[in-house]
Amino acid sequence: MAGRRYASIDIGTNTVRLLIADLENNGTLTPVTVERVVTRLGGGYTEESGIASDAIERTVNALKGFADSIKRYGVDDIDAVATSVVRRARNGVDFTGRVRERTGIDVAVIDGGEEARLSTLGVLSILDDRKGRSFIIDIGGGSTEFIAVDGGDVAGTWSMEMGVVHLTERFLRHDPPEEGELMEMEGAITGTLKTLKGAIKEDGIDSHLYSGYSGIGKSRFIGTAGTVTTIAAIDQDLTSYTPESVNNYRIDRGKIEWHYHHLASMTLEERRAIPALEEGREDLIIAGTAILIETMKAFKFDETIVSDSGLLEGILLDRSMSRGMAS
Repeated sequence: MAGRRYASIDIGTNTVRLLIADLENNGTLTPVTVERVVTRLGGGYTEESGIASDAIERTVNALKGFADSIKRYGVDDIDAVATSVVRRARNGVDFTGRVRERTGIDVAVIDGGEEARLSTLGVLSILDDRKGRSFIIDIGGGSTEFIAVDGGDVAGTWSMEMGVVHLTERFLRHDPPEEGELMEMEGAITGTLKTLKGAIKEDGIDSHLYSGYSGIGKSRFIGTAGTVTTIAAIDQDLTSYTPESVNNYRIDRGKIEWHYHHLASMTLEERRAIPALEEGREDLIIAGTAILIETMKAFKFDETIVSDSGLLEGILLDRSMSRGMAS
């Protein structure tokens, strides 16, 4: 029996993404096309009103474009998921209903644990070395997922409400941001990471085992999602982005800190002129890089290994595994 063509859609707080791939019976994914649109779904979000109406409209319009691509490429089935901002929003059900009505796409709202599990499948699929322990960070628009992995097994997952959209809107009010704003944001991130360490301990896991501390067998630190891949692209001065150019790329903390301070000293217009910086990410890259740096400091990591693969790929790999168990 020949493989089939599937689509996965990730509706995030900042970006919506589409992957269409051929899934062979041996579990191999062959990408056909990848599309992404920065819609800022979480922009203007409040606990009282939920997702803003203009953000919903931007996102639905992007998904209509995805639906056209899905039809054009002859996709057999679709798996679409929504993450942080939709699961938090009081009007999340209204949003998914509007998507279904206007695009025909059914959206599953997944919790942080499931998001982390699926992201891990995608991240590990492209690593050159999957042995030993890994600590994975998936920096999103509304939340950041942390995953402890031992070999190929997930030891623990934690979803923290610490995303680049909300941090940017809360703390970075000037262009370029003022030093006090950066310090306040960094302090909030540090506080969340202390909460994370407490949650790891409560789950009966020694966080030192998933850190860069010497003397106990260091864990590798892996970063995925837009912030990390963008920093890797900027570090290489890429003018044309491809997943192959960033997968397994290694970047040390000193370089990341240099990029952070350099980007924070620039205006929005100056950042927009950087070829490797995706349009729509010019304000968010500062908060995302701060999360990356503060996490590396808290867990004593000197280097990040970059993965372009994550949730989108994990959704389809999970489908492949389910098919294998059913056959």
